[in-house]
Amino acid sequence: MSRCSSAGHAGRGTRRNFGCRTWLFDLDNTLHDASHAVFHRLDASMTAYIAQELGVSDEQADHLRRDYWRRYGATLLGLERHHGIRAAHFLHLTHELPGLEHDLRAVVHDRAALRRLKGRKVVLTNAPAAYARRVLTALGLASHFQSIVSIEGMRVFGRLRPKPDTRMLRIVLARLKVAPEHAVLVEDTLGHLRAARRLGLQTVWMQGFLRANQHGPEAGARLRRRPHYVRARIRGLRELCRWNPSVPSR
Repeated sequence: MSRCSSAGHAGRGTRRNFGCRTWLFDLDNTLHDASHAVFHRLDASMTAYIAQELGVSDEQADHLRRDYWRRYGATLLGLERHHGIRAAHFLHLTHELPGLEHDLRAVVHDRAALRRLKGRKVVLTNAPAAYARRVLTALGLASHFQSIVSIEGMRVFGRLRPKPDTRMLRIVLARLKVAPEHAVLVEDTLGHLRAARRLGLQTVWMQGFLRANQHGPEAGARLRRRPHYVRARIRGLRELCRWNPSVPSR
């Protein structure tokens, strides 16, 4: 029996059986090293899109991209709210990224860990579905996941509500028919983990790709102490096989 599925025996620790758990995995910088090249390409693609659609300079477009990301958690939310940009149009054009497959990096041990890890596995990403499928297929990870919850499926009462929106998270859990305490979010972004923990989910902070990450608030966060809302910190997905959720990991 693999370490991922071992329930342990009386007097030999408190390891649990994760067979009934639902694992929610972020995509970029959790399942692959998006900091290596993908984030830089996405930033450039979004900046070019904003400049073209709004008729502003590249400098102004880059400022809007960053400002809306900080204010709303996703550049698209600001573009929808203030400029009437259609989500489908934005997501399609900004995530085309020719030759993306050559920029992808993952860890062989992480692929093996996903194969061994027991329980239902779902990708929960603020990226569009076509991009997520493309990345998972190129990395050979698609077969490990039951489904993908992408940004297109993160609307609440018709409004786009991507991570870390707690209303959206409740809806996702209801669709998956899983109680919060039986779900685990594995994610590189602390704000998303904070929201999930408020709902009662177990939270795992994936730090394996943060050293080179200059994309967003987790840049340089590797040496930060574990926040109270994070149950465990990991540098690779294989550590999930040894994690005991009843004991917070430093």
